[in-house]
Formats: sequence, C-alpha cells, structure tokens
Amino acid sequence: MTDKLPSDESAIDKPAVTLPGRVEKIIKPVNPDAPEKAQIRVEGAEELYQEIRIDNVLQNGEGETVSLKRGAEVEITVAAEPDATTKKTDSPEAPSPEKSSSDKNGHAA
Repeated sequence: MTDKLPSDESAIDKPAVTLPGRVEKIIKPVNPDAPEKAQIRVEGAEELYQEIRIDNVLQNGEGETVSLKRGAEVEITVAAEPDATTKKTDSPEAPSPEKSSSDKNGHAA
C-alpha cells in the first residue's frame, strides 16, 4: 500500500475511478496498541461489498495526523498502472433493470 495522495504527479496518468462514500462507524481496537478503524460505505458498490474498513489514520495538508469522524463524506479512489488495465471493446451498455423488457431469468415480458 502506498501513502501517496491521488494528487501526486505519478497518479495523473493512471486510469482511475472515484466513488463517494460515508463513514458509518468508528471501531475502537481490542488491542490498545492497534489503530482504530473507520468503516466506510461505498456508494455504487454491489450490496455485499459496500463496506470497507481502513485504519483511521490520515494526514492533512500540513502533515498532521488526523482521523475521520462518523458521518463524514469521503471519496474512494481506485487507480491502477496503465499496464495493469485493458481497453474495453466498443460494446453497447447492458440495459438498466427499468429499461429491460425481460424478467430476472432473461425471459421476454
């Protein structure tokens, strides 16, 4: 894992996606030497994969250690090296459920 911020020059040319999220809860560690965790709900993720937990230790612009508050709105960015990605072929997007004329088994309505 890297401590680099997405604004670093090295991140400029990386394919990336940024999703909104919200801090659902702050989890105190069982071991007092371990950092607390922030549980974040990722908007736009599949239902079973909406929550992630991270160490609740961040750095602000002045280099000070800070932590997230419960309810804070956050952005989750996933970036990859260009050689770790593959170009999508030009294919039509899958229809959204409200536009589809078939049921969940693919049968015509």
